[in-house]
Amino acid sequence: MNLLQKNNLPKFLFILLIIFSLLYRNNEAINSMIVFFIVITILVVAHELAHYFTAKMFKVKIIEAGIGFPPRVLGVTFKKTLYSINLLPLGGFVKLLGEEASDEPDSLSQKSYLQRFIILFSGSFVNLILPILLFTTSYMIPHEVEVGNPQITFVHQDSPAYTAGAKPNDVILSVNNRKADNVQKAVQLIRINLGKEIDLKVKRGSEIINLNVEPRWSHPTNQGPTGIKIASQYPFTETISMDFIKAIKEGTRTTIDSFILFRNEIISWFTGNSQPEFAGPVGIADITGEVARQGGISPLLYLTAILSINLGILNLLPFPMLDGGRIFLLLVEILRRGKKIKPEKEALFHLTGFFIFMFLAIIVTINDLLRVL
Repeated sequence: MNLLQKNNLPKFLFILLIIFSLLYRNNEAINSMIVFFIVITILVVAHELAHYFTAKMFKVKIIEAGIGFPPRVLGVTFKKTLYSINLLPLGGFVKLLGEEASDEPDSLSQKSYLQRFIILFSGSFVNLILPILLFTTSYMIPHEVEVGNPQITFVHQDSPAYTAGAKPNDVILSVNNRKADNVQKAVQLIRINLGKEIDLKVKRGSEIINLNVEPRWSHPTNQGPTGIKIASQYPFTETISMDFIKAIKEGTRTTIDSFILFRNEIISWFTGNSQPEFAGPVGIADITGEVARQGGISPLLYLTAILSINLGILNLLPFPMLDGGRIFLLLVEILRRGKKIKPEKEALFHLTGFFIFMFLAIIVTINDLLRVL
């Protein structure tokens, strides 16, 4: 929202991606960039459409709605709104009347607190529920998955698993009654339940045993939350697809699991020994292209769902430029009993955030380029 006023940012990101493709000097980089543009455009347009329709619902004047970012290629005015197609293919924008301040009755700033909150929150809300559709579609498309029950190969002494009685060669069947049919699933189910006691069902010989294990937030290096090492027992891959009912159930559950994993990762930065890992447009473009080349459409949809969640949460952070920053200023206005923040101060708030973001983007991009090259 209000991205037109900070159109230097998409131009900057666009230039970085061009540099990325030139450094590679091959078709893979160009293909990665194209796939990245498509993915980001889908996510950002979905985000902006939510702003558009909620603004329409509350009769806020929409000055311009565009796909891509200026310079403008084509523009058509319909019912006092300019609809544009722009040159830089990095999503889209919706520009509303009175995003900072305006006395016009059909401006954003003149709407009620609840209406403004709904308009500001709607974009992130769509990004947070869109993964249900993306995951569901991903599961319905035939795709290869690794199959092979995770088997414990080593148990560290004085670890939660050791205390619970886990032993090498135990085969993990389920975690909290959720089937763990491969290593990745077992690791995910364990990390979802950090700090909570879990029921770890294992097969030892012909015997089925239930172990009560509490995955820890902080753990010694190379031990993991439970203190075990696991590997696939008789691993192989198979092609599967789900019917719609099963896929939507699994898609909804995967979305919820992703939120929990995201939350646990943030907590681990402060209470555990996890460190944040950041990727800029170059790194994301590289990962997106690699997934598209190696895995096809199903894994690409899965990755798009993860990116959508990250975009939704990022936009809700109370930082300048973001929707979360605008929601923060709205809450400040409420606490000030309706006294509005001066437009010049709000503009300075967002401008400061822009420069901070640009600085961080440069740092992350340099790190991405070094890693990729």
